Amino acid sequence: MPKFLAVYTGSAEATAAAGTPSPDTIARGMAAWTKWMSDHAKSVVETGGPLGKTLKVSKRGTQAISNNLAGYVIVEAASHEGAAKMFENHPHFSIFPGEGVEIMPVLPVPTR
Repeated sequence: MPKFLAVYTGSAEATAAAGTPSPDTIARGMAAWTKWMSDHAKSVVETGGPLGKTLKVSKRGTQAISNNLAGYVIVEAASHEGAAKMFENHPHFSIFPGEGVEIMPVLPVPTR
């Protein structure tokens, strides 16, 4: 079955606009996230997790950068659309101040 990388996105602006979540919102969000993981357990290949600060390595060396990546999970689904459907109304953006979830297929490494 095809695998898909789902990247949770957010921004400092969205987080600032939402303000500090109350303990009740955090508890409700984590309960919803746990339920989502349980409901999709058969499709989750790698549970992933939150992402920290980013270092970019390039020809120019290593530098700290900022991006909108907040976390990730790897799932299996019959199609790209099927994988995306799993994330409709996800707590990342329906309860927490996340902006969205980007889903992309994990492609095979070319052999030639």
